[in-house]
Amino acid sequence: MAAKDFYQVLGVSESASQDDIKKAYRRLAKQYHPDANPDNAAAADRFKEISEAHSVLSDSDKRKQYDQMRRLGAFDGGPRRARGGPQPAGAPGDVGAEGFDFGDFGGLGDIFSSIFGRGGRQAESRGDSVEAVVEVPFRVAALGGKITVTIPVTEPCPTCSGSGGAPGATWSTCPECAGRGTISFGQGGFAVNRPCPQCRGRGRVPSQPCPTCRGTGDVRTERRVAITVPPATESGSRIRLRGQGESSRPGGTPGDLIITFQVQPDRFFRREGLDVVCEVPLNVAQATLGTRLRVRTVDGKKVMLRIPPGTQPGRKFRIKGQGLEKTGRRGDQLVAVQVTVPDELTPEQQELMKRFAESAKMSF
Repeated sequence: MAAKDFYQVLGVSESASQDDIKKAYRRLAKQYHPDANPDNAAAADRFKEISEAHSVLSDSDKRKQYDQMRRLGAFDGGPRRARGGPQPAGAPGDVGAEGFDFGDFGGLGDIFSSIFGRGGRQAESRGDSVEAVVEVPFRVAALGGKITVTIPVTEPCPTCSGSGGAPGATWSTCPECAGRGTISFGQGGFAVNRPCPQCRGRGRVPSQPCPTCRGTGDVRTERRVAITVPPATESGSRIRLRGQGESSRPGGTPGDLIITFQVQPDRFFRREGLDVVCEVPLNVAQATLGTRLRVRTVDGKKVMLRIPPGTQPGRKFRIKGQGLEKTGRRGDQLVAVQVTVPDELTPEQQELMKRFAESAKMSF
């Protein structure tokens, strides 16, 4: 089983910028998101793979560690089977139950474990993080609020409690890994342990697999999660919800849920930093003679705005303190006026406009 190259997963080069990585992730996440591919297990697995790649490459520290592993040859072709039975601890090339040992490379073991799957106690102690792109209405993103989203997750099978065996099944030592739970694969000058494909890392096999999960121990389900959207949220903003990701094996802790917000456009408002911008129409008479308008603000209130005589198309008026608030700062609302010209005039209106034009010409 070949290791996953995260750059290939996202379809970017190893020199790709963070912006390139973000764009590739958004494009692929939208294509393979489970909401767009209901009942498509392959798309769900692909989405999980894309999210895993993005979680590593979008973090500068994790990406640096990951690149170190690539330079060490972790992706030079497919790994080959090295050995499958019990081995003495600390044997040359043995990675042990805790994952690959890079010695002084610190956190590389954590990244390596995420790349090569759930092997060993360290990988099983915590569930996988789940990433999701969530669309948020403009006003909710601007003012803050709560939304409820449905997140596809993998959880322990309720029938077998994650064991993979049918109720009442008998258990025996796995013949493939001799009860160790892992099989060692070698590549270049190092080796890595993978969970045994026959017993799925458990070290033993049931006489009959669970009829619900077919022996995997996991089922795909959906979880409804209430999310608090912070005020002045922008597209691309991310939050992490601890313990709301994939469930772990018994005794471990759940993973996290990482939400990336995508703000929906509004028909009336748009953002410029903390300022809110809108456009209002004026007819020729209103722009020429001046008027008063009731203008809607982003919080739903209406403010009276005075338009002076002779207002030109495109002029902007500022309503102080009616923008977005963040870290103690508050923006304004900018109102741009657009002068509209009627398509048709009645004979009386035409006569009045002619008089007006003659008057304007004489004064000029």
